[in-house]
Amino acid sequence: MTSEGPPFFQRRGLGVGNAPDRTELRKRARDLRNEATPQERALWSRLKGAQLAGFRFRRQAAIPPYIADFLCPTKALVIELDGLTHEPAADAKRDAFLAAKGYTTLRFTNQEVGLNLNGVLTAILHTLKQLPDRWPYPQPPSLKGRALQV
Repeated sequence: MTSEGPPFFQRRGLGVGNAPDRTELRKRARDLRNEATPQERALWSRLKGAQLAGFRFRRQAAIPPYIADFLCPTKALVIELDGLTHEPAADAKRDAFLAAKGYTTLRFTNQEVGLNLNGVLTAILHTLKQLPDRWPYPQPPSLKGRALQV
């Protein structure tokens, strides 16, 4: 063993394997959050902060090798908004991959969100109520940006 240590220590906490790919995926997710479409912003304004019946969502969540527009981790529900550059074959491949990982995908068009946001929210809520919980215990609240209370 050299003074540098084994290969996985050289990455300094990034793990082994596809660490650069994960870093790029996180960067791309951050960029997508900053470049949200008006429809994504409208839907997010109604999903954030557990406004939809207490269900928590993440926006532009990385599920390697993909980035989900919205994710409810408690129910493993992915919500995708399809714009003008929609590729059904690629979407089918992506949906199959996510299904194999235990995720359910709901797809809506930007037009549906723009014209019938309440209907979209109703469909999402109906699906959430039908899905089993992903974990046998409640998801803990996020402590991001908060001091630990003792």
